[in-house]
Amino acid sequence: MRKELRFGFGLMALIIAATAVLMPAPSDWTGGHLGLLMLALVVVAIMLGFPTAFTLMGMGVIFAWLAYRMQNAELATQQTLDLMVQRAYSVMTNDVLISIPLFVFMGYLVERANLIEKLFKSLHLAMARLPGSLAVATLVTCAIFATATGIVGAVVTLMGLLALPAMLRAGYSVRLSAGVITAGGCLGILIPPSVMLIVYGATAGVSVVKLYAGAFFPGLMLAGLYMLYVILMAKLKPDTAPPLPDAERQVELPPSLARVARDHGRRALPALIAALKGPRNADTSAGTLLRQLFVTLLPLIAVALALVAVHGNLTRPAAVEDALPDGLQSFDSDYSGGELAEPPAAEESGLQEPPADDGGLQEPPSSDGGLTEPPADGTDLAEPPGATTAPDEPSPSLSEPSAADGAATAVPSERPAPPGFWIAVAVCAALLLGYYALLSFERLEIFKMLLSSFFPLAVLILAVLGTIVFGLATPTEAAAVGAFGGALLAAAYGRLNFGVVKESVFLTAKTSAMVCWLFVGSAIFSAAFALLGGQELVEKFVLSMDLTPIQFMILAQFIIFVLGWPLEWTEIIVIFMPIFIPLLAHFNIDPLFFGLLVAINLQTAFLSPPVAMSAFYLKGVAPPHVTLNEIFAGMLPFMGIQVIALILLYLFPGIGMWLPNYLYN
Repeated sequence: MRKELRFGFGLMALIIAATAVLMPAPSDWTGGHLGLLMLALVVVAIMLGFPTAFTLMGMGVIFAWLAYRMQNAELATQQTLDLMVQRAYSVMTNDVLISIPLFVFMGYLVERANLIEKLFKSLHLAMARLPGSLAVATLVTCAIFATATGIVGAVVTLMGLLALPAMLRAGYSVRLSAGVITAGGCLGILIPPSVMLIVYGATAGVSVVKLYAGAFFPGLMLAGLYMLYVILMAKLKPDTAPPLPDAERQVELPPSLARVARDHGRRALPALIAALKGPRNADTSAGTLLRQLFVTLLPLIAVALALVAVHGNLTRPAAVEDALPDGLQSFDSDYSGGELAEPPAAEESGLQEPPADDGGLQEPPSSDGGLTEPPADGTDLAEPPGATTAPDEPSPSLSEPSAADGAATAVPSERPAPPGFWIAVAVCAALLLGYYALLSFERLEIFKMLLSSFFPLAVLILAVLGTIVFGLATPTEAAAVGAFGGALLAAAYGRLNFGVVKESVFLTAKTSAMVCWLFVGSAIFSAAFALLGGQELVEKFVLSMDLTPIQFMILAQFIIFVLGWPLEWTEIIVIFMPIFIPLLAHFNIDPLFFGLLVAINLQTAFLSPPVAMSAFYLKGVAPPHVTLNEIFAGMLPFMGIQVIALILLYLFPGIGMWLPNYLYN
């Protein structure tokens, strides 16, 4: 028997033995004990390979019928059927789940746009000077592509076909190469827009928008820790990640740029300017030189536009209402709904209602039915008695204001920019000077490759995430924008045809149906578990342990970490999160922060044997000499990095909580 099978059957035996030891005699069983038995049977059935959704549904129906039968045997069947219908309907009317098929559809379209090969090659050349550059480029490619698609199997499979042979040819160790691909491919379930966060948010009742904002920096932190590990390994053990030879770092220049480089030097910006105004540009058209110069100046243009926008926002004057002098109000504050508002009180504005015998404005007589003309002898409106203005000062009128009035009511001048802005301008200027000093024609070609592969994906991801995080759109609306953007990307690269759309729609429907049936099965299972009193029994057991919040958090994360070995993240969330979530209020733990810890912890579900799906995805496309045991061994260091990231997030919760608190609190 293989090691994986022995390990799996050993885990199942432990679960069954623990259940048999902890359960009392059958004569003493209560509903809560039946719930624990159901939980153990579900885990064992899933480990045996039964479909998760229908296993949950079947176990839930059977044990729900037992729970109702303990109350009223005659109504048990009818109540069980009613429960199934109600739970299925509640899942199908959950608005949060609408975004899942749209994000999945976006991922399949981006995957079929054939961007990953260009992305990997351009990043590989851009990072050629880093130690372990191939592995670092693989991690960056995986992070970007996994974020755009969110489909772990697709990313691991494509990178296994593209990056694994390149790393093995360059002399990289099999274990490091396999670990980099499998760990990098799993980042898509953590970095937004992530389907896992949507599922957790729908299960725990947490805002998906806040989850996306909270998971952004932890995801970047985990990817950064992966890259740091690879760079350290390349430095400490160069034989595991040898540097690339110079031949693989060379970039072939187009003939026009090669001539400009030969005649005017290797630095791109001064050479292009010299070629435009110099006498030796007969072999290269001015249009070609201008296009190349525009691409060269794109970083400068982008930074300048960003700084101008930031400066305008920082120096924008205060609102006009805030700048008006005392005693004057804006027109909008006194006029709304087409009618004049009530005049302010006398003590607020200093004006009082003029008496009837005054020569000023009077109430029109009721017999006229309208307003009368002012008296002929009243050329000007008289100052009402009781006004607080000095008698020697003229009353303000609606005529052209005087110079003094204009000075008093003028809109305030722009505010000066803070010193930090000018420091940022100086830093950007220094970076741009260094960039253009080092920009050769070879690096310009690499930048053009990044423009055609990296930046379109980055713009798509930032557009989707930005609209969600800054409250411009709901996750469902942003997912629709992302799906449309994925279609535009596929069309721009000539990959949008009927076959691609048909296959993407079919795979989207398949994945969405799986998620929906998982939710239906989970809803029925959790209802049966609650009916039997299993949730109450678990709560009493945990509370009787008298744990501190730290101890409970460690216990919960340890249980999730262990469950990641035999189960996938979907089963862990839909089965065990409804058990943990009700306990959080007792320990005063924020469900949002708990969800971020769970999101990092669930990375292990794809990297831990025997149900390490990333390993099986990679093994399916790896060369024959790359064994499953070597892939498992390569994943173990990255599992340790995930534990380190989990500890860092717990010790410094601001990594995950700062952005949602800043944006929404």
